[in-house]
Amino acid sequence: MFDNLSEKLDSAFKRLKGHGKLTEKNISDGLREVRMALLEADVHFKVVKKFIAGIKERSLGQEVMASLTPGQQVVKIVKDELTNLMGGAHEELNVSGTHPVALMMVGLQGSGKTTTSGKLSVFLRKKGRKPYLVPADVYRPAAIDQLQKIGSQIGVPVFDSTPDMNPVDICIKARVEAQKQGCDTVLIDTAGRLHIDQELMGELQSIKQAVNPSDILLVADAMTGQDAVNIAKAFNDAVDIGGVVLTKMDGDARGGAALSIKAITQKPIKFVGVGEKPEDFETFHPDRMASRILGMGDVLTMIEKAQAVVDEKDAAEIEKKMRKNQFTLEDFRNQLRQVRKMGSLTDLLGMLPGAGKIKQLKNFEVDENELVRIEAIINSMTPQERRQHAIISGSRRRRISKGSGTTVQDVNRLLKNYTQVMKMMKKLNKGGMRGLGRGMLPF
Repeated sequence: MFDNLSEKLDSAFKRLKGHGKLTEKNISDGLREVRMALLEADVHFKVVKKFIAGIKERSLGQEVMASLTPGQQVVKIVKDELTNLMGGAHEELNVSGTHPVALMMVGLQGSGKTTTSGKLSVFLRKKGRKPYLVPADVYRPAAIDQLQKIGSQIGVPVFDSTPDMNPVDICIKARVEAQKQGCDTVLIDTAGRLHIDQELMGELQSIKQAVNPSDILLVADAMTGQDAVNIAKAFNDAVDIGGVVLTKMDGDARGGAALSIKAITQKPIKFVGVGEKPEDFETFHPDRMASRILGMGDVLTMIEKAQAVVDEKDAAEIEKKMRKNQFTLEDFRNQLRQVRKMGSLTDLLGMLPGAGKIKQLKNFEVDENELVRIEAIINSMTPQERRQHAIISGSRRRRISKGSGTTVQDVNRLLKNYTQVMKMMKKLNKGGMRGLGRGMLPF
């Protein structure tokens, strides 16, 4: 999402780093590029003006002028200021109060409220909570059906709303039903409109008064740029939102909303949607996002994703097998499944420090279908073949390719890559494998 902004900021910093000593002139020249990059990223002009002024003031101070690496010091200042611009620190979802607590999801039609309600349910369940979904949008019958379908897919109970019911009554009755079912968190998917109007805001205020939600989350489409900031301001004025969820952060939006919302509304971004799957949902950390924008990667988020899917016991067993050179195709398939649960491999590559500056990785996208093909090939093998790949003869390869819907060449390529990696692992074992992390994919 921030690729264009990252590229332009990197260009500006390279010029600053080229100066052995910084002066007011070359700092101003560098910041002019930063200003243009932010404006092109659709960041609110008032935010840009204040942001640049803050960087300039600090850049002309002693912490930079007395530094042996003034250019690098300016980069650090920009990272600090970006972090502060987006809120400084992650703000948790407020789920305090008498059970079941209510959470209101608000926003315009098409912003992704219904999908986000499902994603938040999955997120809360991982945290040990018992969510309950409430379809309160009676004006768009498809919204009720959509939430019922999502609830069924993710295994979360959904209140049985109908289009002829009053939205406020739905929320009150749903809370009672949630309590009966032992659920502790009610997620209310409210109605939206194509635009902001008094009728919509009046209904939201009535629901808020009836259920006294512990938190109100505005769901906004990051692709709308500065409009998302204006929408956030309008909803905040009407119902006093507690935070924002930005959807479609994996798209090609310019990033202005993420960089402007906190400064304009004083309300934090709490979550971001980064894909279509229920698990494609992340907590928003300003410092990590600043690192991504500046091409420094986001290792902490990558580690969290890994911890969420990797079982420590399994990881230790895999490491043991690697040390003994006993890592089979069956083990590889299981590792592959775990990595795919972490999300898009293209996104994971983007979290590596400096990945955005590697030419070969620019506009590079991992073919997720290739991973599906690899798993299909391994699934088409017998248990013995997975454990002893050397027995896979020509006739077996033909059978495997036919069973997996792939070609013999695909099977040959997988086995060749696997054999090469096992040889490499053998060499590493002779020299010691302490440098290898637990549960890592061999290729």
